[in-house]
Amino acid sequence: MFTYILNRLGMMLVTLWAIVTLTFFLMHAVPGGPFVSERMLAPEIAAALNAKYGLNLPIWEQYLNYLGRILTFDLGPSFKYPGVSINSMIAAGLPVTLQTGLLAVICVVALGVPLGVIAALNRNRWPDTTVMFIATLGVAIPSYVIATVSIYVFALRLGWVPTFGLDDWRGYFLPVFALSGFWISFVSRLTRSSLLETLEQDYMVTARAKGLRKGQILFKHGLRNSLLPVVTVLGPVVANLITGSFVIEQIFALPGIGRQFVLSITNRDYTAIMGITIFYAAILMVMILIVDLLYVWLDPRIKLTKAAA
Repeated sequence: MFTYILNRLGMMLVTLWAIVTLTFFLMHAVPGGPFVSERMLAPEIAAALNAKYGLNLPIWEQYLNYLGRILTFDLGPSFKYPGVSINSMIAAGLPVTLQTGLLAVICVVALGVPLGVIAALNRNRWPDTTVMFIATLGVAIPSYVIATVSIYVFALRLGWVPTFGLDDWRGYFLPVFALSGFWISFVSRLTRSSLLETLEQDYMVTARAKGLRKGQILFKHGLRNSLLPVVTVLGPVVANLITGSFVIEQIFALPGIGRQFVLSITNRDYTAIMGITIFYAAILMVMILIVDLLYVWLDPRIKLTKAAA
């Protein structure tokens, strides 16, 4: 276990280095610069800004300086907001993003998995048809459409929740609903198909022939094995939700990481774009590692060496 985790951490560091390198050179390949705007700066001011942020140095020297800051967990200063670091920007937006993201994750697990189980146990009957119809709609309709329609219906027409912001607890309903809608539908469909496949396995037929209770067969032998594909999906899903949704946070005016990323693109804040990309990549790799470790708990037949492969 310890050797496996060390190997995975080494692979994660190499992958993170590749992402840092790729994002750095892509940002520097973009035409223009961070201080290019409709209002042209005087050449002296532009030169002073480039010198202040080290943009007048050779590209290889800028890369080594940036890589050195990354090694000390310093994502650099913001080009748009003087005196503000990317670390502080992420720290300011992370609580909002974590709150909405974790609530969305809870909804995905608490609703997606049970709905999939209900559909599988009632195959080709009305509960299965109803769940699959709703799940198909949830997968087919984009999250920004769900967000827009829910604002119109529940905020503007009915007045049950605020249209934007998190001034009170009701403000979480629409963002969480829009964030989790697609993934609830996806997880319910995946759980259904995986459980149906598991229920047809020989060991499930043997368990029923032994006279085991239906609940014991379902939860001890069926559901646990059928959750492997669901856990595989949940790793990237959790990383995606707890690092913010660019579209949803922009629609609901949430001051989270996703909205900051959108604003950084609009403002040509290159260090913010690179920093948030690196932060998301790090979270994603950590979640994938946790998923691989969960495999062993869910199915002891899986060995960590196989999971690494």
